[in-house]
Amino acid sequence: MRTLTDEDLWRLARPTSLSLSPDGAQAVCAVTTYDMAANQGGASLWLLSTLGGAPRRLTQCGERDGEPVWSPDGRWIAFVAKREGAEAKDAAPQLHLIAPDGGEARRVTNLATGVAGIKWFPDSKRVAFISWVWPDEKGAKAQAKRLKALNDSKVKAHVVEHTTYRYWDHWLSDGRVPHLFTVSIESGKVHDLFEGTRLQLNLADPGKTSYDIAPAGDEIAFGFNPNPDPRLIDAESLVVLKLKSGKSRTLAPATSRSFASPSYSPDGRWLACIEQEVVANPMAPTDAVIVDRATGEKRRLAKRWDRSVNAPLVWADDSASLYTTAEDNARTHVVRVPLGGGNPDVVVRGGTVSDFAVAGDTVVATLSFVSTPQMIVTADLADTQSAPRRIERFNDAAFANIRLGRVEEITFPGWNNEPVHGWVFYPPNFDPKKKWPLLHVIHGGPHLPAADGIGYRWNNHVFAAQGYVVLHVNYHGSTSFGAAFTESIHGCRGMKEHADIEAATDFMLTRGFIDPDRLVATGGSYGGFMVAFMNGRNGAKRGGDRYKAYVCHAGILDWIGKFSDDAFLARAQQLGAFYWDDPDKIAEQNPVTHVKHMKTPTLVIHGLLDYRVPDAQGLMYYNTLKAKGVATRLVHFDNENHWILKPQNSRLWYREFFAWLARFAPGGGGKR
Repeated sequence: MRTLTDEDLWRLARPTSLSLSPDGAQAVCAVTTYDMAANQGGASLWLLSTLGGAPRRLTQCGERDGEPVWSPDGRWIAFVAKREGAEAKDAAPQLHLIAPDGGEARRVTNLATGVAGIKWFPDSKRVAFISWVWPDEKGAKAQAKRLKALNDSKVKAHVVEHTTYRYWDHWLSDGRVPHLFTVSIESGKVHDLFEGTRLQLNLADPGKTSYDIAPAGDEIAFGFNPNPDPRLIDAESLVVLKLKSGKSRTLAPATSRSFASPSYSPDGRWLACIEQEVVANPMAPTDAVIVDRATGEKRRLAKRWDRSVNAPLVWADDSASLYTTAEDNARTHVVRVPLGGGNPDVVVRGGTVSDFAVAGDTVVATLSFVSTPQMIVTADLADTQSAPRRIERFNDAAFANIRLGRVEEITFPGWNNEPVHGWVFYPPNFDPKKKWPLLHVIHGGPHLPAADGIGYRWNNHVFAAQGYVVLHVNYHGSTSFGAAFTESIHGCRGMKEHADIEAATDFMLTRGFIDPDRLVATGGSYGGFMVAFMNGRNGAKRGGDRYKAYVCHAGILDWIGKFSDDAFLARAQQLGAFYWDDPDKIAEQNPVTHVKHMKTPTLVIHGLLDYRVPDAQGLMYYNTLKAKGVATRLVHFDNENHWILKPQNSRLWYREFFAWLARFAPGGGGKR
């Protein structure tokens, strides 16, 4: 037996995009695998039986074979891929079809602007999809010509006047917007449903949950931002478009609440969607809402439940309930939401369910736990007593002969003595009679949980295998513990979370096996903000900072400087004011306010393509610590965004991470 390494994570298969055959007997999914030497990944489609039997590969591992969707008549599986043909390689992903019993895939589209977010029409003769196009151009040829001119141009500049001009790691400055299309699978004829209108989908990476097709195939519903200058913080209206006439109408207008991820009921009466307060309280839970298509009357489901629901919303065949995923106490489950009232009931219990599909009484789900890689399970919805059953063994070989340490859940008094949840990951060779270093891993978000699920980018078992007791805290602001807990940090970022982290350290020190001279803290994104916040706040205390080192990945040093990010208008919602309206309020929440007290050695890691926390934040932090004479080291990736997504970059990340901690707080058990 051996311990888990970071390279083991890249040997794990990662299944996504589940779809069930109409009879529920088979599932299809995309499985991504990685090659460390080639420094890239590839994906293939696999068939899995929900009745028993070994999985079968449907396509060879290609570039981005993904988004498989079974046709309603069961004859075809549509998917999106970039393939090499007789003449040339696809420049953009295209729609392909393959029969479930195998054979050669057939490419349906040849669209220069590409295909994404596919969904079948009920008659199995057409497929809807999303493509980013210029709204002032008409027809595929004109779009292709415009794209070629853009790519061939010697001028590479971004000229904008609109508010949303970057998102995550790419620019939105070339004038293209996401439109909905249809294509005939027989003729290949493509039709832009939004051509000649100002309709468009959300600019924030729209996908197949952004729209839905009516059971009669005559109407499409989608979320639409009516603002002439669409912003990421705006509310969206629920709009329906009649395909024959091309006329659209607003079924649920945007107010302070937004409507997204529509889903038609099988009987055609209802449109379900996710409703969220985006103006007064963006941190509030998202609700499942049904809208009467005839009257526009809205009804919120699970009124007394203060947990958020997620996309997609999937209807039961009898139109009497909805299936979705929801977080609760650091887990994500598949739940059934009844239309008749009452709170949801769990049908597949997490861990973390990252994807699911339903057909009749069969559900399949992608599920993981903190100590278990992703697996695909199935369950019988008609038999509530039966446990989910695993239907593949993709990761058994890669995870064989690996010894993991024990994982413990703790609850301790945090800020204001309120109960706070956390996870403790122990080294595989842990001996409580020895003294061990404590490693805080502070999660990002902040409105995310430290969850019961596999970590690919930051893995607590890999950290623990280096000889650290790892602490992963669900500080105030974390989701899945109720609305009040999530919303409690509005306008006071850093303070309650800091109190929770310090209380967790105190709690662990009382247990006798933590070495107080080997305390370290690390965090990414909002977790990176927290370690910068702690560096200044703790440094100002009498006796200085008790942590020996920090790692700050994609962290925030200055909220004012972060106004250069892609979601800058959300800062006022989160911090309670724009920086020019209430400078003192911002300063209280700002790590840069306490720079003069920073003295703890810090490893700073950042990616050039990070537009959520622009890399100037990391460079400013590194330069600041250098100017102050504080030990610091910079790792800057030119080809990464907010995350480290390339295998060899990840390997370097872990090497730098471990080496930095070992300089100041070496791992391993020591004498008491």
